[in-house]
Amino acid sequence: MSGSTAKDLMNSGCQCIQAEETLDRAAQMMKEMDVGALPICGSDDRLKGIITDRDIVVKCIAEGRDPSRTTAGELATGLVWVSADASVEEALARMEENQIKRLPVIENGRIAGMISEADLARNLPEDKLADFVHRVYARS
Repeated sequence: MSGSTAKDLMNSGCQCIQAEETLDRAAQMMKEMDVGALPICGSDDRLKGIITDRDIVVKCIAEGRDPSRTTAGELATGLVWVSADASVEEALARMEENQIKRLPVIENGRIAGMISEADLARNLPEDKLADFVHRVYARS
């Protein structure tokens, strides 16, 4: 993968949820797209964070909050991203440093796609993938 960029690795079929949308809508979008995370964008179309299915369960439902009244923006976390022209190594390093399994890719100030574990599994040599999995999941 030497010479490859984050853009080569990412899934470009990425759709944002607007920050003012509710978590029940986020869950519906995740189900429709068969994804476990969505980037959150503001009205300016700029990345505000990311929300995962686990965030909805742990930070909303388990705390007794109503997903039809809680917005994606209220749970926006993880404003970690990588430039589309960043190297694959840089993208992996960003994911490892932040212990994250999904990474938004930004191009010209807008979200261009997302790198997920599935993208890594499809594109990385086995030894590099094993090393990544060990580093991200080996938290104590």
